[in-house]
Order: sequence, then C-alpha cells, then structure tokens
Amino acid sequence: MNAGRWWRPWRGSWIKPVAEPIFERMALIGVGLIGSSLARRARERGDLAREVVANARTQATLDRVAELGIADRVELDPARAVEGADLVVLCAPVGVYADLAAAIAPHLAHGAIITDVGSTKVSVIRDVGPLLPAHTHFVPGHPLAGTEFSGPDAGFASLFEGRWTILTPPPGTDGDAVARLRLLWERCGANVAVMDAPHHDRVLAITSHLPHLLAFTICGTADDLATETRDEVLQFAASGFRDFTRIAASDPVMWRDIFMNNREALLEMLARFTEDAQAMARAVRWGDADYIVDKINRSRKIRKNLIEIKQA
Repeated sequence: MNAGRWWRPWRGSWIKPVAEPIFERMALIGVGLIGSSLARRARERGDLAREVVANARTQATLDRVAELGIADRVELDPARAVEGADLVVLCAPVGVYADLAAAIAPHLAHGAIITDVGSTKVSVIRDVGPLLPAHTHFVPGHPLAGTEFSGPDAGFASLFEGRWTILTPPPGTDGDAVARLRLLWERCGANVAVMDAPHHDRVLAITSHLPHLLAFTICGTADDLATETRDEVLQFAASGFRDFTRIAASDPVMWRDIFMNNREALLEMLARFTEDAQAMARAVRWGDADYIVDKINRSRKIRKNLIEIKQA
C-alpha cells in the first residue's frame, strides 16, 4: 500500500505516516540562519524533502553542519550540491547570487525549481533569471523571519511559524512550481503571499530596510561621540537604544548587499522619512504639542494593529 496512506502498529498503537515529501532532494546554497532553519524544519517534519544537501563557502561551516546533523550531505562545491536536486534554495547574501547562479546553472536538473530567501527581489530576478536554463523554474521568495544572529548554529525549526513568506514569480512562471513552493512554506508554518517584485521591494524598503539603515546610523552616531559620553550611552542605555543595537548586530555583508541592491526604493523611503523627521524637529523646536501627540498616537495605532494581526 502507499506509504503515505497506510497506518502501521507501533508500541501497541497505530500511527499515520507523515505526508509524502514535496521534494526528493533540497539543496541549500548557504546554511546561515535561514538555511539552517529550513534544514532543521525538514529534519523535524520529514515531509519537505527526502534528502537535504548543504553547501557553504567554508569547510569549517560544513563541518559544523555535519556535527549538528541537520543535513544528509554537505558539499563545498555548489555545482556538486545542486546535482540531482529538484529544489535549490539560494540562502547566501544577494550580492553573490549572480556568481552562484553562473556556477550552478550547467548542473541543474531538468524541471528543478530554483528559489531564494533574499530581501530584495528586483535585483534577484535581474541577476539570476537570465543565467538559469530554460528547463528549470525560477520562483524568487522571501521569508519575513529572522534574528540578529547568523551561522548554522543560529537556526531553529520554528523560525517561520506565524510569519509571512512572499513569493515573487516572474510573469509566465509555471503554476505548479509556485504551488509546490507555497506548500513548502506552509509546511514550515508560514503564511504565504504572492506579489510582483517591484512592489515587494518598496514594501520592504519601509518595513525592513529603512529601519535597519536607521539602526546602523544611530549606533554609529553613538560610537562617534566623545569617549566619556559614549561610555555613558552604553552604561545607561534605555530600551529604545537597546532595540536599535539588537537590529544593528545583524550581518554586515548581508545588509550591505540589501542596501545596494534596493537603493532606489530605499532612498525614496529615506527621503520621505527625512522630511517627516524635519517636520517633527520643527514641532519640537516651536512647541507644537498637537503635532507631536498626533504622530505618537498614529504610531501607537500601528503597534496596536501589529499586535491584533499577531505580527508583533
């Protein structure tokens, strides 16, 4: 009988086997926070992929992946990692996607689905799409989940639960490939939305990229203060500043690449923020209490809405 439909005895009871895996072999090109969390989820559930192959830039990282036991096989060469894989997930900084795509393209299996987890999507489609063979399916993606930590030890299987993953398939993408990726992320516990790449990049510019840019800048400002004042900033840091330092602890290479590859949308949102910040400065300077209170109340409303939709 079909192993996905029959029940088997175990210690005097009957247990239904897990659902059939969506993919036979999933190749993770990069095993940082997102990649290692995907690997752990696949290990935990058993219905994402029958085999997980992990690739990383250094042998030391792969040795750690092997120690953690979160992949079935590790490969230092990305070309070898993707051989025979029906799902390839790019989990590296977006700035190296073009080089990775060029390296793996000749070795991709017929019908393989290639996706990614990067925070910019227009640049990913630009850099990766033209390099992939016609016999593959390209479905860019972005799980809106993460922490300030990186590396294979940072991942955890529940990272995506209750969070959103956005898929940005280019026009003409195979519908079955999109559906299979949607199912993958749903089995990871994520909510899934589909939108076009430019809209994704504008949304993420205000919800993620600009806040990170501000956090890096504020912490840089604090670091540039005179030594005595800087020490007091650290010693007496309030919760607001501590929140900024948590964001600012994120991977610098990843965020450098995000800023550079979403520069148009980011600069647009930064310009709008700068105008609003100047308006708030004028209100503070001239004692416009009504303007200040209105801004605070609008901010409180956004926080309340986030809590209501369980995204806080």
